[in-house]
Amino acid sequence: MSDATPAPGTTPVPAESVEVDRRQSLWRQGLEVFAQNRLAVVGALLIIGLVLFCFLGPLLRPTEQVHTDLASAYLDPGAPGHWLGTDGLGYDQLGRLMLGGQTSIIVGLAAGLLATLIGTIWGAVAGFLGGWIDAAMMRVVDALMSIPALFLFMLIATMVTPTIGLLILIIGAFAWLNPARLVRGEAIALRSREYILAMRGMGGGPVRAVRSHIVRNAIGTVIVNATFQVADAVLYVAYLSFLGLGVPPPAANWGGMLSTGISEAYSERWWLLYPPGILIIVLVLAFNFVGDGLRDAFEVRLRKR
Repeated sequence: MSDATPAPGTTPVPAESVEVDRRQSLWRQGLEVFAQNRLAVVGALLIIGLVLFCFLGPLLRPTEQVHTDLASAYLDPGAPGHWLGTDGLGYDQLGRLMLGGQTSIIVGLAAGLLATLIGTIWGAVAGFLGGWIDAAMMRVVDALMSIPALFLFMLIATMVTPTIGLLILIIGAFAWLNPARLVRGEAIALRSREYILAMRGMGGGPVRAVRSHIVRNAIGTVIVNATFQVADAVLYVAYLSFLGLGVPPPAANWGGMLSTGISEAYSERWWLLYPPGILIIVLVLAFNFVGDGLRDAFEVRLRKR
């Protein structure tokens, strides 16, 4: 009796059900590996905590972040109504951290995902098509990578007034180069697989191959790289804001707050310097920890296939 023949008295299991169970088992194994990485779990909890702090915190503890109050400037932490003191314009520092975190997280997430999307499409098309198209597309990547990204960001930011949407476009438009190179390598390795050759033999076009096979099978690399892209985007926002090229007031972000705190470094007003710097470090490390955990999880799922 062959393995595919059900035993007498048993009900045959549909192939679709077996495939679904196999996929669920792979995802479960991936989650178990992720959960075993303590730093990854800590990173995920930190990201959730920071998101709640920045977006739910202002609803629970609203503060005035538009009109200045010079009479309340430079209050020490613990002053009535100001748990973390105030800055030179009388803004509540804790409320300012919440507001600044919204800008940093929104721009970081959106720019990182935009860069990942552009890089994935570019790299998948270049790697799958190969030949002179691949060579031309990757020379564009090499040319852009030869120019320091921060220099390009500063140049563009000095030419226009930065807004949240513009920062997302600026960072996303130049941060896609690394994802493109990674996905291209995956595409080159995948384009010679039997199922892709069979699909092309049945008349499938390049668009279907890239969408349904290359990108889908490289999704692990894409997702892991997306976490690192978000972390890099958060740092780029901090860089630009630290140099005074961020979103203009009354909007706030942690990089701009850090730049303001530097000028108060010798005045013993530590609450203007350390909190935004610590939050930037924590957010970037959290995304890197999550990226490491996802990488381990996807490696296990791929080995089990």
